[in-house]
Amino acid sequence: MSVDELRKCIVASPFRPFTLNIADGRRIPVMGRDFILMAPEKGRTVVVYQRNDDFDILDTMLIAGISFESAANISPSS
Repeated sequence: MSVDELRKCIVASPFRPFTLNIADGRRIPVMGRDFILMAPEKGRTVVVYQRNDDFDILDTMLIAGISFESAANISPSS
């Protein structure tokens, strides 16, 4: 997955919740654009927050893909 593709998902209007599929098998939900922060310029690092203030710091090179699901089907990562 490219950094540009991820940026397009973050800034899409209207925003659609999505799940990041990580190469190690984890699935990290992104509930809204306020829940994800991408490093400026190259965008190599992403921080994803959850509603309970947990967060994941990811290298974008490890994001295998994105799944779009209804918000009701997305559960916070463990």
